Amino acid sequence: MTQQQSSMTAMSKEMQDCVQACMACHTVCEETMSSCLQMGGQAQMQIMRALMDCSEMTRLCADMMMRRSPMSAEMCAMCARACDMCAEACMSMPDDPQMMRCAQACRRCAESCRTMAGARM
Repeated sequence: MTQQQSSMTAMSKEMQDCVQACMACHTVCEETMSSCLQMGGQAQMQIMRALMDCSEMTRLCADMMMRRSPMSAEMCAMCARACDMCAEACMSMPDDPQMMRCAQACRRCAESCRTMAGARM
């Protein structure tokens, strides 16, 4: 199979799931950043940085998988790490429902990305 033929093949179910998890996580991180900004001083800079990193990484990771980048597996590994860090940061505010939704989305995405990081793309 040539490089062009392999890029034309359909995405695996696992890859489709990972792209969806990344985009869902990206969306929740963006919503959570907005929520943090509305809270004002209560939102710590560490949480905002983690949200920003995770939001960017998940979007980029999904884009790379969709275009079948040869660096997708490495990006998935980095994305999983960013998601883990964001989930931990969000867990520092356990009474905030938006933070808990974000942590849950981050954990789902991290798990999916770890699976893809170990898979041949």
